[in-house]
Amino acid sequence: MKTVFTHSLKAAFVVMLALAVFSGCQRDEDPTVTLDSPEDYSNEVAVKWNTTLLNLERFTPGYRPPVSARNIGYINLAAFESIQPGMEDKYNSFDGFFPGLDVPEVEEGLTYHWPTVLNATYARIMTHFFPTAPAAQLFEIFRLESDFNDAFRNEISNELYVRSVEYGRRVADAVYHWSATDKAGHEGYLHNNDPTYTPPAGPGLWQPTYPDFAPALLPRWGSVRTFAADASDIVPNPLPMSTSPGAPIYQQAVETQRLVNQIKAGEKYEDRWIADFWSDDCPILTFTPAGRWIAVANQAIENNRANLALAVETYARVGMAIADAGIRSWGEKYRFNVERPIDYIRRVMNDPNWNTVMCPDGSGQFFTPPFPAYPSGHATFGAAAAEVLTALYGNTPFTDRCHEGRTEFLGNPRQFDHFYEMAEESAYSRIPIGVHFRMDSEAGLGLGYRVGRKINDLPWRK
Repeated sequence: MKTVFTHSLKAAFVVMLALAVFSGCQRDEDPTVTLDSPEDYSNEVAVKWNTTLLNLERFTPGYRPPVSARNIGYINLAAFESIQPGMEDKYNSFDGFFPGLDVPEVEEGLTYHWPTVLNATYARIMTHFFPTAPAAQLFEIFRLESDFNDAFRNEISNELYVRSVEYGRRVADAVYHWSATDKAGHEGYLHNNDPTYTPPAGPGLWQPTYPDFAPALLPRWGSVRTFAADASDIVPNPLPMSTSPGAPIYQQAVETQRLVNQIKAGEKYEDRWIADFWSDDCPILTFTPAGRWIAVANQAIENNRANLALAVETYARVGMAIADAGIRSWGEKYRFNVERPIDYIRRVMNDPNWNTVMCPDGSGQFFTPPFPAYPSGHATFGAAAAEVLTALYGNTPFTDRCHEGRTEFLGNPRQFDHFYEMAEESAYSRIPIGVHFRMDSEAGLGLGYRVGRKINDLPWRK
């Protein structure tokens, strides 16, 4: 049926239409409502995207710690580059500094809305790096991007919005294309365990380990391109392998065996808490040990009310530090091929049924990571991140609430005097959980601190 308008309704309709057209034209003609610098904005866009990133790396198959760390580094480098033109008086771009990285330039004389740029960059590059993510996580990307875009479209002109989105996506594409030139590391999630790798055999050398005897995880990861670390970043030789009860390696095995046995007996509550609190390598249950330090960065950024510029710098530095930490620690792991405590204790100490307390499956079965022990990846990740976070936020007390409210394990918040103490406790945690000797943790700390300092020494600021 045809609609009939009365004179008054027609008049009202014309007025409303005119108002809508006028207000729309005003937004299109006013590109100056944006603020000048990323420093003028809150950290909200960066924090929400990195929170989403933790769910992506937690639930997407193949994102084991070194792979996840590398991708976190590239993702947050893209974020940093996308807003760097808005703060070029204080921050340098890495365009050209990293050979092969070609970051597109902004259009001279035009304004950009930096939260919109950043939102577009994160959405685009996370889609690139997580093509195999479950549908629920891919929807998280879509929903978060849409929520921010809906808000930003009401704040800025359409011209400014479109220009900002296009620039953010171009930066994401450029960084992803640069990642693809690193054949050893790009799309590492597709080839975690390598059945073609044959580890050297001999007493004290790593072999596929109980309970699943999986092939080696990323045995060639040491050849992946780094951001700042290089082949000079190595660890000392491990303790000599020996079966003598007086030998240092034997005594370190005794320490691991004793701590695990005490935890199983219901003793050593503090050590059990520490072991549970830092055990982020049970797939699906939590984020990875690399991602853990993005979760810590989330808290540091919010605790310090960092502006958008500092937040993005923090994520880029932490991401690149843990990326290099994973590459160098894995390179060293397969250089020495040191066996895990479970094999030493069963083989040398006549305890054939001894097991770890890592990642219980509910049936009394536990787990040991499928790669060599020395040095500890946990320790290397933690030390590299702690070095970066300390440079940015100082030696300040910190309460880690990463696992607050979890009921599957002891995740109650823990208090620390500074980030270095967190890294040291994370390194120690691998001993009472049963997967490392003390030498692994100590070597990983030293390596991680060196990696973190090299990331800090990059030309971030002018």
